[in-house]
Amino acid sequence: MGYYINVEPTVQVYVEDLNPKGNKTIVFLHGWPGSHNLFEYQFDVLPMRGYRCIGIDQRGFGKSDKPWHGYDYNRLADDVRCVVETLKLQNFVLAGHSTGGAIALRYMSRYNGYGVSKLALFAAAAPSLVKLSNFPYGVDKSVVLDIIKGTYNDRPKMLRDFGEIFFFQHTSEPFSNWFFQLGLQAAGWSTAAIANTWLQEQLFHDIESIKVPTLIIHGIHDKVVPFELGEVQHYEIKNSILLPFEFSGHGAFYDEKEKFNEELMKFAEN
Repeated sequence: MGYYINVEPTVQVYVEDLNPKGNKTIVFLHGWPGSHNLFEYQFDVLPMRGYRCIGIDQRGFGKSDKPWHGYDYNRLADDVRCVVETLKLQNFVLAGHSTGGAIALRYMSRYNGYGVSKLALFAAAAPSLVKLSNFPYGVDKSVVLDIIKGTYNDRPKMLRDFGEIFFFQHTSEPFSNWFFQLGLQAAGWSTAAIANTWLQEQLFHDIESIKVPTLIIHGIHDKVVPFELGEVQHYEIKNSILLPFEFSGHGAFYDEKEKFNEELMKFAEN
């Protein structure tokens, strides 16, 4: 079932809630510039195995409202907290991909992991997506500036180019078009605002605060969030497992979907 939840008086986010009576809950936070639909190939399978799967469209993306404001990690984490409280979620796995992984980390530190029993990070854009003077990992700042420029000048071309580096495995043309349409559902201003957030926000303190068991899945061929960031996360989060996916790029949830689903379920159950 799908419904809208108020996160501010004038802002609602869309939530897909599959198998609400499932005995284990996983909350999925999607990456930029998609929506909860990125996890279609998890939602096809996990509910059959007894899981309750909750997908949140972040503000500005998918079916959620697209306000002008609120695209920093604090506010995005607050939106997640509103969903958790509204649905009275407890003892759940918080799973975030890319920017969704960054939001998950901020949620954990900002709310002391409220309700979360385990954390799963898939190619998380953390602790900093861009290289810094004291942090030589990630991507060059110019890459993000080009994305912002492309968003304001020719967003469809920017999205099409992004789609071409997202997956490592071959994807069909219909699949590529589907992925492209997910990006078009977002607003241009929210697409650019999140990219600006990558330039401004750092999650070093957030990562150091993580105490729950953490699964890190990262494709070794990732051209969006370099694999080295997964290694940094593993080093900083003491109770973590790093699973390098040898045949995946940025979208391991599709590149190696069967293995991805099995590893996520195994982690949730152990």
